[in-house]
Amino acid sequence: MSTLDPITLRRHGTGLIAADPARSAGGYTLFAPQTAGGRAFLIDADGRDVHQWQLPHRPGRDAVLLPNGNLGYNGNHPDSPDLFSGWAVWHGGAFAEVTPDGETVWEHTDPYHHHDAQWLPNGHLLYSTVEPLPAAIAAQIQGGIPGSEAPGGVIYADVIKEVDREGRTQWEWRSWEHLAPADYPLHPVFERYHWPMCNAVTPASNGKVLLSLRSVGSVIAIDKHTDAVLWRLGSDIVAQQHCPSELANGHVLVFDNGSFRPHQSMPHSRIIEVDPVSKTIVWQYKDTPGYAFYSPFMGGAQRLANGNTFITESNFGRLFEVTPAGEVVWEYIIPHFAEYPDEAARAYLPGATNGVFRAHRYAANEIPWLR
Repeated sequence: MSTLDPITLRRHGTGLIAADPARSAGGYTLFAPQTAGGRAFLIDADGRDVHQWQLPHRPGRDAVLLPNGNLGYNGNHPDSPDLFSGWAVWHGGAFAEVTPDGETVWEHTDPYHHHDAQWLPNGHLLYSTVEPLPAAIAAQIQGGIPGSEAPGGVIYADVIKEVDREGRTQWEWRSWEHLAPADYPLHPVFERYHWPMCNAVTPASNGKVLLSLRSVGSVIAIDKHTDAVLWRLGSDIVAQQHCPSELANGHVLVFDNGSFRPHQSMPHSRIIEVDPVSKTIVWQYKDTPGYAFYSPFMGGAQRLANGNTFITESNFGRLFEVTPAGEVVWEYIIPHFAEYPDEAARAYLPGATNGVFRAHRYAANEIPWLR
């Protein structure tokens, strides 16, 4: 019998792989692996665990530190209906604000939530959900895999919600009321059960909200005051992207996954900084060879105070930091591997994984309770 570790990714090594303290921004890194049993980890620049939270549900996707020091957690709601294949993996819906000591001080439930959520400065929660498309509009959805609608021929479409501390809806944006199906066709490789598949919702300046629409290859900015689409980055720039964020200069930082990038046979990911007005890529990070950096789905990019960029290569549990010149100055591989605990999720993504939706870097002064 072989004594070798059967998990390929773990055999490559885990924990802190590399660090250049003189050029790294330093600080602390927070991550909640998809299959670590609802644990969220905070590690220091040396890769050492300095704090953990144990939550009642595995992540629906993300965990963040809030300005008051508490954890904002997006848990996988155990009673969410099984809408379609893959829903068990990427839905959330069990939100909690948890103190460093593990006390839950606020909760919100929405079994139709999926992917991203943002905890706003006013205490509200901004997140994405789905509703079935009206039949007349569903008939207009173009592209995708023929016959791959949800049971009953249903196509679910994205709704963006903002709720207050009492769970009351303060703002709502239904995708089909503002996006013309003919202008946002599904990529041919994606199922038709979800359109346009919003995997990120990010507040930006002057009342804007950035949305990443994975299955139609677009990042858009919408105006919360008018609900109008202000600008769009299309499939000539992004490919199955995640995690757009607005930088101080007005540019947008994007994790560009690149699984089906047009006219390129070698899948590879990259981080791009885009001027959304001129539609120009003004900075990018990619590895050489390109396939050395690749996450087919999920992914994160965070611009740090010293100008470096912190990157989550999600599918491989790889967290790393690069300089503006693209030099890696910190790298860590998540050591927590396990299978998804529920049958529906395992059927969609079998095997042990150390995957994480997104990780976040914090400066020491943002975590005063840790001192």
